[in-house]
Amino acid sequence: MLADKGYDADARLITPLRAAGKDVVIPPRSHRKTPRHYDAHLYKSRHLIENVFASLKQYRAIATRYDKTKRIFSGALFLACSMIWLN
Repeated sequence: MLADKGYDADARLITPLRAAGKDVVIPPRSHRKTPRHYDAHLYKSRHLIENVFASLKQYRAIATRYDKTKRIFSGALFLACSMIWLN
């Protein structure tokens, strides 16, 4: 699970996820007395994914989902992603 510092809660989130066998990549908050180790390289990929979603929000038809059918919406999504990739 990739998450930001707001989800740094041992008892409520991290411990149950690790008990279920999940990998947890959440950076520790700065005020923790015992900082927890996390994979910083994997956390950087989360930032790239969030940037793609932020770029997609610039396209009004995607952000408001004007297209009602799944086929037309996915076509518009592919077009917007290709425009982002080309820029």
